[in-house]
Amino acid sequence: MTTDAARQPYAYVRTQLVEPDWRRLPGWRHVTESEWRDAQWQRAHCVQTPKRLREVLGGLVGEAFYADLAEDMARHATMSMLLPPQMLNTMVPGGEPSTEAFYEDPVRRYMLPVASDRDPVWPSHPLAQRDSLHEAEMWAVEGLTHRYPTKVLAELVSTCPQYCGHCTRMDLVGTSTPQVTKTRLSLRPADRQEQILDYLKRTPSVRDVVVSGGDVANVPWPRLETFLLRLLDLGSVRDIRLATKALIGLPQHWLQPSIVDGMAKVARLAAARGVNLAIHTHANSVQSVTPLVAEAARAMLDAGVRDVRNQGVLMRGVNDTAQSLLDLCFALQGEANILPYYFYLCDMIPGAEHWRTSVWEAQELQEGIMGYLPGYATPRIVVDVPYVGKRWAHQVVSYDRERGISYWTKNYRIESVFKETERLDERFPYHDPISTLTESGERWWADRYGRKAD
Repeated sequence: MTTDAARQPYAYVRTQLVEPDWRRLPGWRHVTESEWRDAQWQRAHCVQTPKRLREVLGGLVGEAFYADLAEDMARHATMSMLLPPQMLNTMVPGGEPSTEAFYEDPVRRYMLPVASDRDPVWPSHPLAQRDSLHEAEMWAVEGLTHRYPTKVLAELVSTCPQYCGHCTRMDLVGTSTPQVTKTRLSLRPADRQEQILDYLKRTPSVRDVVVSGGDVANVPWPRLETFLLRLLDLGSVRDIRLATKALIGLPQHWLQPSIVDGMAKVARLAAARGVNLAIHTHANSVQSVTPLVAEAARAMLDAGVRDVRNQGVLMRGVNDTAQSLLDLCFALQGEANILPYYFYLCDMIPGAEHWRTSVWEAQELQEGIMGYLPGYATPRIVVDVPYVGKRWAHQVVSYDRERGISYWTKNYRIESVFKETERLDERFPYHDPISTLTESGERWWADRYGRKAD
């Protein structure tokens, strides 16, 4: 007999989380469980070069892949390679990876891009920018982006435990690549934090502080704890969100007793003062959600953090189907206690055209995932529009589908960027990847900018 679930476009089946056996990979065959669970072991054994990747994978992946990877690093990569063992281990989790399976793996596609992944005609959109959201332009002080009337982003550090190819802050975060000489923070960390705190004291309209970077997991805990405790001394601050992909890519960090105890101390003070303390993480594929991730999320919730939420990025070949998004969301919500929150369209940075999806595709995906998850756990798919901010994919004001240009409005001003005379009905453009356009639409762009094929 056919069940109701089998007749649905998406059939939910509860699936238990599984930690892939790292010993299936030749380079880690003798790694013990205690070593694997150790945060310092994970950091010390990050994969940073094709040579080291080859040592871990042995002969499982062919030489053609390494040549493809080397070409990408030399000609395209905007982020350097930095893969914790935990993250690498979630690629092809079901067994020994073959070359074909490694190429097709969704986690590999965004964490370890190769030259053949890139769009051969338009590897970058002609209007792509390194700081595509103009965050540095909106710095109130170094590292503090004041982009919304009541919310700020505090960038405490410009490094992460792992580097993602699609990073929206590729202009600032990580080490330089042959293609990108990174912008550098100039102030000493202590001085930067002082300036940030001083600005917040002088700006009581800001009630929500996202503490990020980079990744807060790379801020030494004593420094991060001191900053958070001083934030909690500001009566105007009512929400604090810690941004860390390390909960997914290096959950061992958040399981360290010193970190758990420190978070509990901060959470107790936050609760006493009525401040909402949350962690925001970044999972893009169901494969990345493992028992260790669930254990780290539970440790943070038990320490007193109000919520652990996921902010993913919508990427072609990774999670651009309703099936893949729902699989991920059910694993997060149902098995790991991580609330699905947002999926952003991949930002219009250089080298990202093969990842990016169009606004109309995002709208279809939003419709495709409705009705399955609890309402509070149904993520919103959002477009981060330059000079506007987050907008739900269906909030587009007008949309030229042929040329892939959508227009958006906002309902606030930021004085650090715009004049008081700015009209709130001004329309700001966002651009679809050219590969998603009709032939006439692609020709329109080619006539103006020329094809970008190498």
